[in-house]
Amino acid sequence: MPVKLSVIIPIYNAESFIDDTLLKLTKWEEILDYNVEVLLVNDGSTDETKIIIENYVNKNSFLKLITYSTNQGKGYAVKRGMLEAVGDFRIFTDADIPYGLTIFNKILYYLDFKEFDICIGNRKSADSQFVIKTHFLRKISSKLFTTLISRYVVTGVADTQCGLKGFRGDIAKKIFCKLHVKGFAFDVEILYLSYKYELDIKRIPVKFQGNNISTINLFNASINMLLDVLYLPIRYHLLKKY
Repeated sequence: MPVKLSVIIPIYNAESFIDDTLLKLTKWEEILDYNVEVLLVNDGSTDETKIIIENYVNKNSFLKLITYSTNQGKGYAVKRGMLEAVGDFRIFTDADIPYGLTIFNKILYYLDFKEFDICIGNRKSADSQFVIKTHFLRKISSKLFTTLISRYVVTGVADTQCGLKGFRGDIAKKIFCKLHVKGFAFDVEILYLSYKYELDIKRIPVKFQGNNISTINLFNASINMLLDVLYLPIRYHLLKKY
């Protein structure tokens, strides 16, 4: 039977919590009334993440492992998963499932029944909730980055970096085959192209209930994100890469 939903999860050095994530996914799949595939993209993990995932994949056919030895970045991992997915609708979320799994049905409602091209989580919505508070430095850096981006790059988007975005299958192919950014700024590139292509975007409130475990250097990531974002207009207008 056709796969209705593909879920793409980029993963890097997640041995401390990935077992819990995989257990949640297997329980969730059991209660669904439609076919789903979950693409677990191991982005060059150096810990035991790959071994843990393989144990689950061998027992659950809906789980699929994509793995490579060198860390490429979250943007590359999500792009790889999106382009290998076969679902009519495709959602990516973070490895600790910070927004839960039931919200996927809400995203499907807007993509399928309401026929939006894209549905994205918005942590800035008045209706969004935070069960676990984010670190102060991460909150400040996120606020500064979002302020810059919403003013100069994708105006009117209060939250570009929420790790929960869904796409109609044809739209996912159209956008992700053109993605250049391998790092965390790929979210901005997605929205940048979405506006250029005049796609319909639905923003929904989310309930954040993930963890504060991080495997990134916040300062280096912020600098790289800024450079990637500043290069977007050059790539689009001058180099005609899109």
